[in-house]
Amino acid sequence: MDDVRELPASGPVRLWLATTGPGSPPTGDAADILDAEESRRAAAFHFERHRVRYVSAHLALRAILGERLGRAPGDVRFTRLPCPGCGGPHGRPALADVPGPHFSLSHSGDLALVALAPAPVGADVEELPTPKVAEELTAVLHPRERAELAALAGPRERRLGVARAWVRKEAYLKGLGTGLSRGTDRDYVGVRADSPGAPDGWSLHDVPMPEGYTAAVAVDPGA
Repeated sequence: MDDVRELPASGPVRLWLATTGPGSPPTGDAADILDAEESRRAAAFHFERHRVRYVSAHLALRAILGERLGRAPGDVRFTRLPCPGCGGPHGRPALADVPGPHFSLSHSGDLALVALAPAPVGADVEELPTPKVAEELTAVLHPRERAELAALAGPRERRLGVARAWVRKEAYLKGLGTGLSRGTDRDYVGVRADSPGAPDGWSLHDVPMPEGYTAAVAVDPGA
């Protein structure tokens, strides 16, 4: 997996960063590796660059899990856990035929982030939002986070603060299995670099990324 490298991490979570844009490995054999749902989602992309990024991210996840399980990437089988909010079959993705590890995949731009842990885990990586998008996201953050953003020195710091808050929220909500349906103003995660929140006893950490990206990982250590 020349396009995938493991990141330094502490605690029970292991992290990998994959290149999914220019320079990533060819995806020509993906049809023999991806399952029907992954293939359907890949075919639905309008732009080829988005399809390649999606396929590359899922090939990386399958390679990492396959190596852990002693299987070929195409033999890794997925399912969805029940949603903790409504009970529907659209909760966290999980392995279909083995109890662990728990995993999470996120991709944005030319990068994908994979997290593995012995407990429920969520990971999120995002390209830095434009100033306009950052302003729009500010309106749907927790009231304490909006107050913290207002106290920051200038537009650049506020934009970075929004980016930090957003990936922390996405990681936590993915770990819960609710996704954004839970609402992004409900849980406080903080906006400052040195103060990630820890909603409901979860452990939440920022993940260093290349310039232009932010990322975070959340794990439930009590599960």
